[in-house]
Amino acid sequence: IKFPIAPVKAMQQALGYAGLTIADLQRVEINEAFAVVSLACQEMMDIPDDIYNPNGGAISLGHPIGTSGCRLVGTMAHTMKPGDKGLTGICNGGGGASAVLIEKL
Repeated sequence: IKFPIAPVKAMQQALGYAGLTIADLQRVEINEAFAVVSLACQEMMDIPDDIYNPNGGAISLGHPIGTSGCRLVGTMAHTMKPGDKGLTGICNGGGGASAVLIEKL
């Protein structure tokens, strides 16, 4: 898998395991170490602008080494409303990626 689009596969797998689609989500956050990552993933997954990195992404908020995943999940969890579902994705480098799907109770 090519580095910039690696989060797509991880996020699609997470949605598949949960039986959800992008339409079921209120929030999607992708860590973009480079702007192209954000744009490519959003386009490939057809993520609406209004739910995509609504508070800014890693370029604007920062992504400290070793804490990018915490920043993603923390930002999402603290800005969601009860009942909201959100999906995060991040490149791990070298073509790997991770995704986390959460629901705020």
